[in-house]
Amino acid sequence: MTFGRAMRAVLAAALMLLGPVAQVAVAQNLQVVREGTSRNLNIVMNQAVVVESDTPFAELSIANPAIADFSTLSDRTIYVLGKAPGRTTLTLLDASGRLITNVDVRVSADVSEFKERLRQILPNEKIEVRTANDGIVLSGTVTSTTKMDRALELAQRYAPERVSNLMSVSGKQQVMLKVRFAEMQRTVAKQLSTSVGITNTSGDLGVLGESGTFLDGANSITGPNITTQPDIEGALAFGFGFGSTQVGILLEALESKGVVRSLAEPNLTALSGQEATFLAGGEFPIPVAQDNGLIAIEFKPFGVELNFVPRVVEDGVINLELAAAVSSLDSANAIEANGLTVNAFRRRDTSTTVALRDGQSFAIAGLLEDDFRDNNGQVPWLGDVPVLGTLFRSVDYQRSQTELVIIISAHLVTPTTGEALALPTDRVRIPSERELFLNGRVAIDVPADSAEGQVARQDFTGSYGYIME
Repeated sequence: MTFGRAMRAVLAAALMLLGPVAQVAVAQNLQVVREGTSRNLNIVMNQAVVVESDTPFAELSIANPAIADFSTLSDRTIYVLGKAPGRTTLTLLDASGRLITNVDVRVSADVSEFKERLRQILPNEKIEVRTANDGIVLSGTVTSTTKMDRALELAQRYAPERVSNLMSVSGKQQVMLKVRFAEMQRTVAKQLSTSVGITNTSGDLGVLGESGTFLDGANSITGPNITTQPDIEGALAFGFGFGSTQVGILLEALESKGVVRSLAEPNLTALSGQEATFLAGGEFPIPVAQDNGLIAIEFKPFGVELNFVPRVVEDGVINLELAAAVSSLDSANAIEANGLTVNAFRRRDTSTTVALRDGQSFAIAGLLEDDFRDNNGQVPWLGDVPVLGTLFRSVDYQRSQTELVIIISAHLVTPTTGEALALPTDRVRIPSERELFLNGRVAIDVPADSAEGQVARQDFTGSYGYIME
């Protein structure tokens, strides 16, 4: 720097210290070719603007060359290039070293291409894009979480690890899940047995022979009479004798059929993305041995269990993460330990993820069991004799069939007024003492023209109770 330049710099500093009046007298306006006259210069990264000064300048300096750089085209024209997101200051001096002006240069990331791609991919979404330092800020509302994820994924490609999400999800985001557990059990059992007993009343020979149920003491021959066991549905007995010897023949038949119907239909509502749980049943205490010889009690839930997480995506599609179970106590398979009886559990459960639209249903699980067992017991050799061998055989036939189906239905729901919701208590009214004692009425039907009757118009008839559909 020459002596003349040093003197001009000193004079410029002195003029700045003289007061705001002197500073105003030397400061000039800038004309930005693209932006107009301003002291704030906004530049997109990797792009350049041309700045013109009303006053010829002799020297230029920039505070941070890593953010922006410049080159002079003339003594009034400057070419400014944005290099990195940030903020810096451009200083202009005239030939005498006096300050012309300071320009606040702001370099931002290039988001124009990102905005264009965002409008092409998500044309109907109200998403606002802004820049913050060297990052991207997304705000506004979207219709689903899937579209939000798409916008964030696209923004990450333009500003990796520098994306701020201020977006929110709007629309119907409450899901009601209707699950139906339907189980049918059918059992068929048939028994046919033939027993032969021979006795002697002389006292010398005693019992000559028995077969079938005579051997286990369930049936007996007392003289000419034959006594049968009480749990047999049908029996045919006849006997004959010669001298002191009696022969008894007993035909026993048993046939049993049974049908069990189980139906559970829990309904549960949850917000999109939130987990909901449901349990209709109870908890059964189970003793657990400890190291110190004591016994602790643990509780195991049983009944109808339902856990699900709904996620509403685009076009009314609902993604469901579902875990459903039906369990009950099984006393037939109970165990005994240290004088305690612990019941077993019969459990059917499923865990899956499905996608369905509003109002659609899906059969997520099905179980079909068919158990078959037959047993043929006979007296050796005698049971193989044609025709007559029937007197020395017994046949046991059992078959059990079980079918379980789990069906789910999903609905997008919105809150409503309490008067539009029906309760089981809305269908009947508690009778007065006169109606109970004089008329024998245990429940009074709600009038159809009342508010409760308008809500609960379902007709419930029958001899036993009320069932809500």
